Amino acid sequence: MDGAAIATARKPVDTPGERRAWGQVIFSRQGAAIGYGAAALLLLLGWFLRDLSPINAGEGVGYALGIIGGSLMLVLLLYSMRKRVRFLRRFGATKYWFRIHMMLGIVGPLLILYHCNFNVGSLNSQVALYCTLLVAASGIVGRYLYAQIHLGLYGRKASLRQLTEQLKNSNEQLTTSHGLIRDVRQTLVALGDEAAEPPATFAQSIVHPVVMGLRTRWWFYRLNWAVRKELTARAMTSEVVEQHRDRLLATTREFLDEHLTRIRRVAQFGFYERLFAWWHIVHVPFFLMMVLSGIVHVLAVHMY
Repeated sequence: MDGAAIATARKPVDTPGERRAWGQVIFSRQGAAIGYGAAALLLLLGWFLRDLSPINAGEGVGYALGIIGGSLMLVLLLYSMRKRVRFLRRFGATKYWFRIHMMLGIVGPLLILYHCNFNVGSLNSQVALYCTLLVAASGIVGRYLYAQIHLGLYGRKASLRQLTEQLKNSNEQLTTSHGLIRDVRQTLVALGDEAAEPPATFAQSIVHPVVMGLRTRWWFYRLNWAVRKELTARAMTSEVVEQHRDRLLATTREFLDEHLTRIRRVAQFGFYERLFAWWHIVHVPFFLMMVLSGIVHVLAVHMY
């Protein structure tokens, strides 16, 4: 096994578009972490200081927070309308609408919690509050599932064909390599073919990614051990291999990790896609319940 073989095997197979998409994923996760952290901090402050807060839900700042928070939750409808009304598609890309949709889905419930000073009142107030929190929690779950089936959180949707094509390109790098990398090719290709088999049932779609995750991690350590053993043996007879052994080990380890990660993504795709479809079916009724309970709450407050 020589340096040329490793260099050939480690040539990047991602397209420029894919590299940019993964950059967007990293950026969006960092931004989401900051946003969720700030929301959690405000949530904790509001909860622990609720007995000291002068906010009254029926007047002044408390009343204004309720109006603003409720209005922001209604604005969430614009994202769904944006996807269905052709006229609205002129106003910005979908990714920006989605960002605003996610942001308002956190800010709105937070303002409503401050509006009620983290206390539940009458029955209609409780129903409206719980429905709002249910929609917010559902949105966080949906964001996670959405990220699993998109190359970028705000980017275009990934397809199983695209992921499989990426895996195929990675396999082609193995085909053109030599030495020890070529020797493990059959194992990696077999794992990739098995991962690409679509599960027939929902139960299989749950078991399949779990099994493939365990198997790919097992093969990662097993193949790395084989590479280390082979390089150690060759280093005893080759001064060049001995000189570059650590670098070759690190490069091979990185290559195997990237390749096996692709295999896991292919295996997980079908499971997350089904979950996201089911989540969407549940999320819409939750949102309608929130709107209806909010209208009842507003009417009850102003009529009685």
